[in-house]
Amino acid sequence: MDAAVDNVRNGLDVLVAGLSNQLDAEIREAREIVARQFEKIEILHTHSVIRRKVQWYFGPVPTDLHWPAVRGFLLNEKNWPKDDIDGIDAASNEVVSLLENPADPDRPQFSCRGLVVGYVQSGKTANMTAVIAKALDAGYDTIIILAGLTNKLRMQTQDRLFKDLVVRNPMNWQVLTSNEMDRDFRAPPQGGFLSHSDKAQLAVIKKNVSPLRELKWAIERTLPAVLERLRILVIDDECDQASVNAARGELDMTAINQRIREILSILPAVTYVGYTATPFANVLINPYRADGQSLDDLYPRDFITALPKAERYFGTEKLFGRTPADPENLRPEEEGLDMIRNVPPEDEALLQPGSRRERDLFQPGVTPSLESAILYFLSCCAARCARGDSEQHMSMLVHTSAYVTAHERIAALIQGWVDVNRADIVVRNSALGQRITEIWNDESSRLPSEITDAPHVSIHELFNHLPVVLARLEFPVENGASEDRIDYSGPPRTYIVVGGSILARGLTLEGLMVSYFLRTANQYDTLLQMGRWFGYRPRYEDLPRIWMPEELKLRFRALAAIEQEIRDDIDQYRLRDLTPMDIAVRIRAIPGMAITAASKMRAARQSAVSYWGTHRQTFRFAHRDRALLERNWAAGAELVSRAEALGLRDTEAVDRKLWLGVPKSSIRRFFESYRIERTHTDLLPNMLIPFLEGGDPRLESWNVGIVESGRGKLSEEAFGAAGVVKMVRRAKLKDSGAVADIKALMSKGDLLFDYNGTKIDGDWEQLKSIRSSSVGPLPLLLLYPIERQSTPEPPRPGRVAVREALDAAYDVLGIGLIFPGSVTEGGNFISVELRPISAEDIAEIEAEEAAQAEAAGVR
Repeated sequence: MDAAVDNVRNGLDVLVAGLSNQLDAEIREAREIVARQFEKIEILHTHSVIRRKVQWYFGPVPTDLHWPAVRGFLLNEKNWPKDDIDGIDAASNEVVSLLENPADPDRPQFSCRGLVVGYVQSGKTANMTAVIAKALDAGYDTIIILAGLTNKLRMQTQDRLFKDLVVRNPMNWQVLTSNEMDRDFRAPPQGGFLSHSDKAQLAVIKKNVSPLRELKWAIERTLPAVLERLRILVIDDECDQASVNAARGELDMTAINQRIREILSILPAVTYVGYTATPFANVLINPYRADGQSLDDLYPRDFITALPKAERYFGTEKLFGRTPADPENLRPEEEGLDMIRNVPPEDEALLQPGSRRERDLFQPGVTPSLESAILYFLSCCAARCARGDSEQHMSMLVHTSAYVTAHERIAALIQGWVDVNRADIVVRNSALGQRITEIWNDESSRLPSEITDAPHVSIHELFNHLPVVLARLEFPVENGASEDRIDYSGPPRTYIVVGGSILARGLTLEGLMVSYFLRTANQYDTLLQMGRWFGYRPRYEDLPRIWMPEELKLRFRALAAIEQEIRDDIDQYRLRDLTPMDIAVRIRAIPGMAITAASKMRAARQSAVSYWGTHRQTFRFAHRDRALLERNWAAGAELVSRAEALGLRDTEAVDRKLWLGVPKSSIRRFFESYRIERTHTDLLPNMLIPFLEGGDPRLESWNVGIVESGRGKLSEEAFGAAGVVKMVRRAKLKDSGAVADIKALMSKGDLLFDYNGTKIDGDWEQLKSIRSSSVGPLPLLLLYPIERQSTPEPPRPGRVAVREALDAAYDVLGIGLIFPGSVTEGGNFISVELRPISAEDIAEIEAEEAAQAEAAGVR
């Protein structure tokens, strides 16, 4: 550093004598800036559960080759916001610091396994690109990308990495796979190829048996001395697809899974990192070797990183909001956005064959909801043109069936309908023109104005641009059998894409604004991956809309909560300093849905339910079933009357109704009488009552309270010994179907209902900790009398109503539960059983084998 500064000073003095002295302050400041860039800064693992190791990576430095070039490309050519690039920089630093140190002289051989969990269409590839660049700068020299199952997905990844990485420093790369669509990896005929240690090597390989076999051959034919010098990073994109062992027997591995494991086993120095937005299958892998199995599986034993969500990301939270902190005083950002439109059952029947047997004879028909979606999409395209974005890609997704024949017929139907109506679509006073006007005016008023900085587009501007939109419109079919595929590599395209399963995995639809989605899926991972509408929508944040059936919307809403639970669990495990081998990320079940393919869940175990350290609440109710509602009200009234008769009323709690030390027998009787809506799987009697009877002394005595609203309406019926109560108001979400969904029942402050200290604010976990310190290890049952009408507050200016009156047949009783203890005490969610074979197990196996051998000898 000092020598470099002296050279600068000497150079300045050559130009002008004494110039270095005149610029002394500037030179010192520049030296400090450069010195800071070379400092070793500890990288905090704020998003990861890790196996502790010596820190070796301290972030990029100015002399790096690859990351500075990528960063400059994103900033100056792609014009990404600096905040987004800084976020990618920080997140990729964390991931790289968890890889194995490629330059450790004490570990010439190593094997590392990790998992990075992102969000669907959230920029995982950008993080992956940054990780690759920084890993190369840190000493890795060979990058193997395991891309999707199709040529299209492999090509998409190859093209992206080539443009973002290779082109930045073309003389420093050896690209081992072709940029052509149908050209996958092939081992060179002359033998091994992994020998270009003077350059960064890149291979993007489709996850099919043949290319993986070729890769294995190439590795095996590489000279051992060369192979031992290589430091290899294997990145498995969409690693929950195909990579996870889905065979029925542990030793009968699926071919793709076996190939990946074989490849990793013969690489002397390798780090394997899986990337996914749906880790359901990966966290269900058994990390321990089965008896007689010589290959490690792909369980992320070294680290699990949950990538942070960028502020501009459009995902499940934007659609469905987040759990309200105070349901009595809802905030707009907690409610989600009014972007989902309903597809009625009669429309589904016209667009989707009822069974496999019907698919060949099936002929679809244009439905009112499909017409509305098409007209709205054309309006969106015209609006983007009016905003100056005519040179951008624009897409609509139509995903109605898994059958290829249905795709072709749906695409032909849509194209035919557009062709027949082209003339009327562009005329404002035609019937279709008037319908466009009606749809545009309605949709323009459904979202808050602050959602985008882009200007509002008038009807007049819309019709000015519609002819150009129609002229550019194309109708490709995207499935494994189609020839007319989407292509975003050239000039701007305007697509109405009809497709199947390929659209549900990894394939990005550029400029997606409208999704018409019918296909059902009974697996968490498949359903979530089908959410191609998630992502970033610069300058058209106000335009995306989704048409889907009611049942599918309810599933997505429930899935959004489970997705957040996984990330919350990862965060809790990180705070408790647990390693991936200590934990199993828990996944709650939704009735009627599988978590992932059954074959991927062979290592999963259904363990006994644990509620320790959690709070639970009912927020879905069969609000039209008067008999059930009356029964629940009576169950709550009986519970408080019994507690009152036992003299358990807290006389110090003058401002609330609270009973202390209610025996477990009374609590159990309440749960045997109270009827919980079946979608609250974790609160159903067959799960909750066995937990209560598990023998833990902390469950022997309970506190019970009635949560009332200060401004609430008095109940018509007495609530047992509590008399009439002031009811809370909980309006239901619009279009929540036969079961009323109020989204949240409990407020954060309710966690301290039996706490007699000064009112305290904090997040959920902080308030639980405060209660535990004050009240001790006592569970709390809260009863919420809900006013049957429960009309919502009028929406704020610029926002549309997302709630409507509860309008129940009788006053509703909701319940909230707060359990003491820690969430890491156990779980009866689906989880992998992290149990290695013990000495006792080995002894039993050996004894059994000996007995079998002896019996065979006798025969």
